[in-house]
Amino acid sequence: MKEQLTSHNQMLEYGILKPYSNIFGFSTTRHGGCGEGAYASFNCTHYCGDNPEHVKANLEYAKACMPKCPRVMVIPRQTHTTNVRVIEDIPTQEELQDVDAVVTHLKDFCLCVSTADCVPVLLYDKERQVIAAVHAGWRGTVGRIVEKTLETMKSYYGTEGKDVIACIGPSISLESFEVGDEVYTAFEQAGFDMTRMARRYEKWHLDLWEANHMQLLAHGVLSEHIEVAGICTYQHHEDFFSARRLGIKSGRILSGITMW
Repeated sequence: MKEQLTSHNQMLEYGILKPYSNIFGFSTTRHGGCGEGAYASFNCTHYCGDNPEHVKANLEYAKACMPKCPRVMVIPRQTHTTNVRVIEDIPTQEELQDVDAVVTHLKDFCLCVSTADCVPVLLYDKERQVIAAVHAGWRGTVGRIVEKTLETMKSYYGTEGKDVIACIGPSISLESFEVGDEVYTAFEQAGFDMTRMARRYEKWHLDLWEANHMQLLAHGVLSEHIEVAGICTYQHHEDFFSARRLGIKSGRILSGITMW
């Protein structure tokens, strides 16, 4: 069962999580909020230059769109690190600074990441009831942030890859992600299988979906437990925010996972 849009097109729901009645995973679209211009209309991220009142209203709307309103929304201030934060109580803003992945076993907490071409990855350990949200831009991907998140889940909670359900959300595709030789070299030197994730056109193009997919498989996540949305934000910028299309001062997709 694949992902599907909610009735008013404001959220993409992940079908692979549907069999689990206590879990909700989503990625917001550009529809249904109150933003304007490059933030139109459903930006839920405070640190990208949007009107704070619009962001606040959009966050409340996002919570109202969920099957059950979470008590806490956890939205880290991402800086393309590989820092993983375990959430054991309501975090302060300082605790979420320079964090690109969050993990918790707490119920009624919605773990989120913000993206606009970078890859959002949502994880659910169905046996130990642990969730995680990961922001994997190319720097995070080459630094293997998905692997580090799974290692953190194992260290804190005993998570095994075979028990993890994973969602790779809307983000830039291989066809649209043109990079310089230095980015290609960074992945090659990090040990990635470039035959699986790189294509040479006029310049190199990289497949961040596959690069993160490979990390999941390497840690024992079963292929049938991985859902790849397959939606390119650059190509579908009318429906999903794309920084390459709209500029850095534009909205962000909010991808989140919550458990009750």
